[in-house]
Amino acid sequence: MTAGESARYWQSPELPHVDLLRARYIEKTFTRHTHEAYVIAAVSEGVEAFHHGGSVHYARPGTLALINPDTTHTGHAGVPEGWRYSVLYPAPRLVADIAAETTTIRGTPGFVRPVAEDPVAARYVHAVHRAVEEGNGLAADSLMRVMIARILREHGGPLPRRVPRTAGALHARRARTVLEERMADPPSLEELASELGTGSFALLRAYRAEYGMPPHTWLTDARVRRARTLLDHGHTSAEAATAVGFTDQSHLTRHFGRVIGVPPGAYQRGRAKTYKTH
Repeated sequence: MTAGESARYWQSPELPHVDLLRARYIEKTFTRHTHEAYVIAAVSEGVEAFHHGGSVHYARPGTLALINPDTTHTGHAGVPEGWRYSVLYPAPRLVADIAAETTTIRGTPGFVRPVAEDPVAARYVHAVHRAVEEGNGLAADSLMRVMIARILREHGGPLPRRVPRTAGALHARRARTVLEERMADPPSLEELASELGTGSFALLRAYRAEYGMPPHTWLTDARVRRARTLLDHGHTSAEAATAVGFTDQSHLTRHFGRVIGVPPGAYQRGRAKTYKTH
């Protein structure tokens, strides 16, 4: 990390269905990526900028950056001094349960805007972090649920269902399946297009339209996701790198940091206690 930067990514037994990140970044750049969980980030200092939905958005103190699962986005400093924030990554099932109990949202709940001006909810995010660090599980869980319920009521709604209606969208989804199944030894773009009976440029356009990034970028993101699962189950970084198709451990480390925010070893240490007790 750059001098002056610090980050901790962890999961606590107090909140087994929520990952946490607390970080101070200056020159950090997150590449295009997605998360399987929701992202609720409260900036306390500086400005975070991120690409989302074709535009650049800015999260400042008192605001929340809100990202739905499987939504492509980036992240970088919006001012020279960077930004400091606390982030919660609640699992989709947890958010769905809270939505069902506290809102009238029907279907899959989600956030309707990527940045929300909500100092009250931002304070809740920081309070959840403090409660976790103090080992106060009851407070952490209570505050987290109240916070998510508030965000869904104020900034939430049902996510639209994504149904492939064109041949290009169907080709993109079939291509994704092939890449998932052959992640460690994927075909070239030309080979993939040929297998699917379409053209290389047509597949490239369709994949970008469906998933917000070209196949090679999506594949890197998917490899990091799968590597996370392997690390959670006790595999070493070297084993995970080989299994998902990275050239070596250093390649995994570089891409992992650009997506998760910390190196694989720090990530694994932050979640090891939870996985040993659950």
